[in-house]
Amino acid sequence: MILTDTHTHLYSEQFDNDRDEVIQRAIDNNIKRFFIPAIDSTYYQAMFELEKQYPESVFLMAGLHPTHVKENYKEELAIVKKLLTERKFYAIGEIGIDLYWDKSFLQQQQDAFKEQISWAKENNLPIVIHCRDAFDEIFEILKEVKDDKLYGIFHCFTGNISQAKQAISYGMKLGIGGVVTFKNGKIDQFLNEIPLKHIVLETDSPYLAPTPFRGKRNESSYLVNIVEKLSIIYNLSTKEIAKITTKNSKDIFSI
Repeated sequence: MILTDTHTHLYSEQFDNDRDEVIQRAIDNNIKRFFIPAIDSTYYQAMFELEKQYPESVFLMAGLHPTHVKENYKEELAIVKKLLTERKFYAIGEIGIDLYWDKSFLQQQQDAFKEQISWAKENNLPIVIHCRDAFDEIFEILKEVKDDKLYGIFHCFTGNISQAKQAISYGMKLGIGGVVTFKNGKIDQFLNEIPLKHIVLETDSPYLAPTPFRGKRNESSYLVNIVEKLSIIYNLSTKEIAKITTKNSKDIFSI
């Protein structure tokens, strides 16, 4: 059984004291593929070092996170564009729109999102979408750019059944993580209506730890708790959940 964490910030400062142990715990729990989203230019060196240390397990993305779209976002985008010409990445992410913390850069977030989607298409790469308090704004752009080259993952999906189907209609898999285990998470109430072929697994570690670790630092080994919850929701064995969701991740990332 091989599990895939399609979204984990293993380079985060929160793992500086025990990163190797965290990764080993995950590997010991059959989580052997880690897809690493970008945030901004200050993290790439740590990402490259992580990849160098675990070349068989770590796969990097490039992109500018929407909460890091500020006055200098064009300079940050230029760095992403340059990196895409210099080395291999497996996705453009995480990108999107976040209106939870700050709405003042909405226009810049929209511009950055569209620009990075265009680079994904040029490079035949998937996108990994970050959406917080911005479903309408995200869907407006996806509707505008939809074509047969648009595909990817709607990371940390927390919407309703209608929004889930809409995301899938734009070529997105749903990234399901710790929220599915929360009592007030709500997605567990309808997820069995979404065929498993549209689902990939993620932790978003160190954030959004699943029950019973909610409120603590998340880590990739906790993916097993998410698998166990999906096993109940879909009435399938954990091995079957692992098999299907890892295949889905391979379809998205082409590895």
